Amino acid sequence: MPRKGAARTAKLASIPLGIAGRAVGGWGRRLTGQSAEEVSATLSAKAAEQLFEVLGSLKGGAMKFGQALSVFEAAVPDEMAAPYREALTKLQSGAPPMPTRQTHRVLAEQLGRAWTSRFAEFDDEPAAAASIGQVHRGVWHDGREVAVKVQYPGADEALRSDLRQLQRFSRLFQAFVPGTEVKPLLAELAARMNEELDYLAEADNQRAFAKAYAGDPEVLIPRVVASAPKVVVSEWVTGTPLAKIIANGDTETRDEVGRLLTEFHYSSPQRAHLLHSDPHPGNFMLTGDGRLCVLDFGGVARLPDGIPSHFGEMTRLALEGRSAELMQLLREWGFIRPGTELSADDVLAYLAPFTEPLASETFHFTRRWLQKQAGRVGDTRGRDFQTSRSLNLPPEYLLIHRVTAGSTGILCQLDAEIPARAIVERWQPGFAA
Repeated sequence: MPRKGAARTAKLASIPLGIAGRAVGGWGRRLTGQSAEEVSATLSAKAAEQLFEVLGSLKGGAMKFGQALSVFEAAVPDEMAAPYREALTKLQSGAPPMPTRQTHRVLAEQLGRAWTSRFAEFDDEPAAAASIGQVHRGVWHDGREVAVKVQYPGADEALRSDLRQLQRFSRLFQAFVPGTEVKPLLAELAARMNEELDYLAEADNQRAFAKAYAGDPEVLIPRVVASAPKVVVSEWVTGTPLAKIIANGDTETRDEVGRLLTEFHYSSPQRAHLLHSDPHPGNFMLTGDGRLCVLDFGGVARLPDGIPSHFGEMTRLALEGRSAELMQLLREWGFIRPGTELSADDVLAYLAPFTEPLASETFHFTRRWLQKQAGRVGDTRGRDFQTSRSLNLPPEYLLIHRVTAGSTGILCQLDAEIPARAIVERWQPGFAA
């Protein structure tokens, strides 16, 4: 992992500079007779290839940012998204691995010099390489198959450096995901950086989820076998990655995975008093017996009292068109800036479309639906955009909002039709009247 800030900054800067250079070359190719469509397709494919190469090779905050973007690709218009979709999907579970000697050094530092005696087998070839660590397959000394997550040396320095530089380039990166606000996303990633780096805390989070879902017929959380500040050893689980189901799954499987994902998202605040806060497809698998396996617990929201009931009340009031009561509740809980004059009907017009999935027994989450919502709120000339600028999201709700938006993005990638209303009625306090 390149550690020096200057080197990493130069790498990140190469993305917008490369796009600009290729655009100039594209104009030249048009002058020589190539069509605008051919030139645009070539430029988009090259930009996507560079995006993966740079964010993937840097790992750290750069790759974490790429993974976060991958969730929202469903909101990007199809004619723009295709080349980036494949590149961003690669970032969910794959990146160039670190050398074997370096891996062994980290394991010796974290598990002791005799670390090999704790394993009956250890595969030096990583099974997956992600933003701040890579995963190896092994067999624990007692015969259990295990996944060994090893943090990259220098991950802390890389995260800090990347997130500083990415915030500088946020406007340029905005072009990759129109309709998604990149700057607040980067700010949140920076704020949660220390949690992501603390593997002991991650192991504790995973234990809490595993306890809450022990014996569950629909959700599987791998149990932690051993942990250290930069290494986590968990039970190995084999399954089909969500990215594969998104790409090739049949309708029945997509719908079932969408239902399982939604059940997990809404049930965990009540069952575990935690919310899994890294919702991208690389963190979920479908096991052979039909359970949703959930991975990576570095980022969680702690909700000792579950999701606040006024969230459910607001959703119900928007769904029922009760604008005056909705406005009162929004002001009471700080969702409207003090002294701001807003029309209750305008606020309802802005929020009500987001409750559409709960208006009927089932709802079909599609890219087209999400693109429509992103276009509506992102149109700077529209009334909804102006209304959104007068609304406020209190800091304690930022993560809940982002995770819900990310989970919705995955549902749209899955093209899943699910009984969303029944799930929300069961798990969201305040929604059922």
